[in-house]
Amino acid sequence: MLPRTILRIAVLMPVFAGAAWADVAIPDTPAGRTLQAWLDAFNSGDRARVEAYVKTIDPNQSVDGMLSFHSGTGGFDLLSIEGSQPLQIRFRVKEKNSETTALGNLIVKDGQPPTVETFGLRALPPGVALANVTVDASLRQKVVAEIGSNLSEFYVDGPLAKQMGDAITAHLKAGDYDKITDGDALAARLHKDLEDISHDRHLRVDFSPYKIPPMGPRSPEDEARFHQQMEHDNCAFEKVEILPNNIGYIRFNGFMDAEFCGPTVVSAMGFVAHTDALIFDIRGNGGGQPAMVTMIASFLFDHPTHLIDIYNRKEDTTTQNWTLSYLPGPRLTKQPVFVLTSKRTFSGAEEFAFDLKNQKRATIVGETTGGGAHPVAPHVVAEYFMVGVPFAKSLDPVTKTNWEGTGVAPDVSVPADQALDTAEKLAKENIDAAKKK
Repeated sequence: MLPRTILRIAVLMPVFAGAAWADVAIPDTPAGRTLQAWLDAFNSGDRARVEAYVKTIDPNQSVDGMLSFHSGTGGFDLLSIEGSQPLQIRFRVKEKNSETTALGNLIVKDGQPPTVETFGLRALPPGVALANVTVDASLRQKVVAEIGSNLSEFYVDGPLAKQMGDAITAHLKAGDYDKITDGDALAARLHKDLEDISHDRHLRVDFSPYKIPPMGPRSPEDEARFHQQMEHDNCAFEKVEILPNNIGYIRFNGFMDAEFCGPTVVSAMGFVAHTDALIFDIRGNGGGQPAMVTMIASFLFDHPTHLIDIYNRKEDTTTQNWTLSYLPGPRLTKQPVFVLTSKRTFSGAEEFAFDLKNQKRATIVGETTGGGAHPVAPHVVAEYFMVGVPFAKSLDPVTKTNWEGTGVAPDVSVPADQALDTAEKLAKENIDAAKKK
């Protein structure tokens, strides 16, 4: 369940003695103390500790998201310190629930207390050889040039792609990147400079401490590991249950591979097939595969429905996504549907809410979503960097609009932590009204 891209987390909690990683000496530096604090907070799995840490250091983080990540990993054991400076520390951790290991990099801003500037965790492929990458002038120039080239060729908005490429080239020539010798720091700065222009939350730059293999089809071994990970995570389905008043409840945190995870969806939908109302909880869902969005939505319609169009700028093509004509299970077309959202609901999860709202098939309850409507693809840059380039845009078939930059606004606006209670009340009212007819 380790994130494949940077997971940004700000941390500060009291030091907890006697933990499982005590045999690894953590440097007594601002970065080291912050790493210790993060391990204490995260590994506790305690809501009060996590709430205190989020409230104190980074209100943009989600308590539920952190607790969900802890639930999936079981916490982390610290294996080693790979490098240390006063304001930066590299380290290795291992999931308690699996054999997965990850490399972490933490950069802090000094202060009372220190605050996190960059914090990344990357799952390490088996047998990978870590490299001691020093960012010099040649590498900076190559990274900037290749990012500009990829944006020019693939980014969904051609003029904006040129503007971004010109901007980072100008920064390079002005010497704004000259003092950056750390790969994560360069990736973070480039990401910021690009986002300042595009405001595109799907666009990102990441650094890898090992050579990234060329993009292409997964090997059978990688495919097996990927499937094993999805099985371990139950295809991101966290909870399926029947709430009081015969209300079906499904909480899932990603739209995973439809071909592999289809049976999980069928089982979940079959379990709630005879309820009187449905609640889909995607408050912690960061998106995923469009095919899975279509599959889950298809269970809720009894006729072919045109959900979304996806326009690819490079290919100048538009793909229509319609509900599936065949499903291996009963459709749930009579029940009122409620979708719970938060500001962390993003990408494909936003499409799910957007589609159902526009089709008037669901009531959206919660907060306005994150605002990312551009499908993204990764491209390797200078062997050690990756740029995620949004190459297409999702569009409503009728209005030709989407949720890019604005998010999907709820029908019933409440704080995310009140969304479930609110939806349950609305569902019961709907059920009671139907019984009176």
